Amino acid sequence: MVSIAMLVIMAGCAAYLFLKGTLVQGVTMIFNAMIAGFAAFGFFDLLAKHLVKYSPGIAVWAPMICFLLLFVLVFAILQAAAMQIGKEKVDFGKLPEQIGRPVAGVILGYIVTGHVLVAAAMAPLPSQYPYARFDGRNPNPANPSKALLSPDGFVSSLFGTVSAGSLSPLGEPRSFAMLHAGFVDRLYLNRAGGKDVPLMTETEAIKVPSKDGVWEAPENLRDAEGKPVSSQAGRNLMLVRVEIRKAALKDAGKFTLSQFRLVCGPKTAAGVMAAKGEAVYPAGYIGAGNRLQTKPLGEVISVEASKVSGESLTIDLAFQVPTGLTPALIEFKRNNVAKVSAVASAENAPQPIPFGAPAPQPQAAPEPEAQPQAEQPAQPSGSEDRPNRPRQRRGLSDVSRSVTGDVGEEN
Repeated sequence: MVSIAMLVIMAGCAAYLFLKGTLVQGVTMIFNAMIAGFAAFGFFDLLAKHLVKYSPGIAVWAPMICFLLLFVLVFAILQAAAMQIGKEKVDFGKLPEQIGRPVAGVILGYIVTGHVLVAAAMAPLPSQYPYARFDGRNPNPANPSKALLSPDGFVSSLFGTVSAGSLSPLGEPRSFAMLHAGFVDRLYLNRAGGKDVPLMTETEAIKVPSKDGVWEAPENLRDAEGKPVSSQAGRNLMLVRVEIRKAALKDAGKFTLSQFRLVCGPKTAAGVMAAKGEAVYPAGYIGAGNRLQTKPLGEVISVEASKVSGESLTIDLAFQVPTGLTPALIEFKRNNVAKVSAVASAENAPQPIPFGAPAPQPQAAPEPEAQPQAEQPAQPSGSEDRPNRPRQRRGLSDVSRSVTGDVGEEN
């Protein structure tokens, strides 16, 4: 169905330019469509955030609306400007015009179709729309199905290649190809759980340790059946600790492993955030008995907030990280992203935690033992009338203890 719609759009553009346009107009429209697409990819996130603030009810539709709005609006403005600039008709001759017009129309239709498919993939529709990119029950990120000529993959890859950043953040350069690695795949995998699984969260849902939150899986790691788990060829099996905030479990308490993504970048990059990333999806998570629980990426996992002790739910996710790359970002659902820590050394690697168990907290430093007191001299007269003052407690004040819980919590 998508292939037919794509052919219809391409044929319509080719027919329009052949009958009504010129070769110059066709080439101009191609460049205008590409520039409009760059604006849509670069700013739809920023615009969607503002739209959600004013209309929370359309939050799940906001990315698609903003993406299409930017594409159409910028394209219309550029076309209007081009028509004003190029009022005089340029004719390259009969044969070049007859061949060039339909060719330009086909290219234009291909680019337009790619942006339409990307926008449709952003919508909260079943994962088989606009086309079935993955198997609904057990999606395999390494083997996606693609539309005819993959126009959606082409336009997203093109922007990731030509842009130095996603254009939305200011300050540190951030590559679209890093922040949105495997953009089209993630749009479909984020919807793999069906309509009952939220695609985004209202509030920030995840946090990660600032230190020693990523480490290589222990050599004695076993799966649920007791079989040894090893790294795949050309990959390193790593564990990444993620904490899901209890306050966000309204939207984050039902998820699939396909909604988690570990974005990895080159180890040698001076600014990894400006490089091209590769998205890796979980092989499983640490479960009971510190064994690796493997589940299909599309299987729904549910957590009840009432059964979570503490302020967050801890999950140690296992990823097969390509050799030569290093973990940079962990992403969850559509709108949660956090920088992960550097890979911990073998000596500092933490012990895995079964899914749902509270994260271990560092022990507070013990108070020094009291030294034997020397015999005190006789107190002056009247001291017996003074009330005994309580001994002051060493360490944190009562206010600090109430804030920190008497321990230092890592974020």
